[in-house]
Amino acid sequence: MQLRKATMEDLDTVMDILRDGRNQLAERGIDQWQGDYPNEEHIKEDIQHGWAYLVESDDDQTVGALAIVDAPDHSYDALDGKWLLDTDKYQVIHRVAIHSKHAGHGYASRLFESVIDYIKENRKDIKSLRIDTHEDNEIMQHLITKNGFTKVGELHGVYRPEEESYVYELVTQKD
Repeated sequence: MQLRKATMEDLDTVMDILRDGRNQLAERGIDQWQGDYPNEEHIKEDIQHGWAYLVESDDDQTVGALAIVDAPDHSYDALDGKWLLDTDKYQVIHRVAIHSKHAGHGYASRLFESVIDYIKENRKDIKSLRIDTHEDNEIMQHLITKNGFTKVGELHGVYRPEEESYVYELVTQKD
């Protein structure tokens, strides 16, 4: 499995994967992504900044998408909690989705492992990775903690009114 930076030619593919992710969440009764987030403008911005990635299987099938966003991420300005590291040298994993036709093959776990390994080995300037997920998305919460992230707090109404998100951090470089 490998991660490949998405280009504007990949916009429809990314949007298809995220729409499928939205549907998977709805089928599980999770209210995450059921509004106007993420939308095409978010993805265009991700691509323009070099933050959007496609997840490709070893047989060259596109199985998922994610964004690795540079700091500062102002959605975390209202964190109800405390970071493990007080740093501006972090990146945030957002908009993670594995297409339903590729679910159950371990791609999400390998995606996290790939991102974490890449940051630790090639981005010594990045001190931590941050991520958040909806309070009801227990599958993602499990995936996040299984990959070494620590829950550091909550966000209240940042993405949509009444929505609670759990926030996690993983220290990637010790000083």
